Amino acid sequence: MLSMTEKEKIEEEIRQVPIKKAACIEALKIVQEHRRWVSDESIRDVADILDMSAEEVDSVATFYNLIFRQPVGRHIILLCDSISCYVMGLKGIHAELTRLLEIQYGQTTADGRFTLLPNPCLGTCDHAPAMMVDKDTYRDLQPSALADILEKYT
Repeated sequence: MLSMTEKEKIEEEIRQVPIKKAACIEALKIVQEHRRWVSDESIRDVADILDMSAEEVDSVATFYNLIFRQPVGRHIILLCDSISCYVMGLKGIHAELTRLLEIQYGQTTADGRFTLLPNPCLGTCDHAPAMMVDKDTYRDLQPSALADILEKYT
């Protein structure tokens, strides 16, 4: 069940669009902001508020790769796997991250601290390879810098 805060924020978004359905992505982002992911129950709750079917909301949620439909860690690592990053050293960055975190793409560390996900482009090809941790972008990455970067996130 959505919290009162989540419902109020969703209602605020609805007031800013011409039809309720247009607030779907923002509603999903609000739920995720509070819970870190969007459960089936949350999909149904959002659908009820927006006068949509759960299937319609789920199709929106699963279309966007940054709406998480399963539990994730406290910090999300998006590792750019574009051709630019690949050419500039993605393999070495990926190898070091998987070594440090002891996980592969799509997995979460045992302590629930990090989830590692591939991302098709972070829009910083001129400074490849790149990754994001939460909202922080790291560019011109070197494997030797990764341990220090990860230490910043508790």
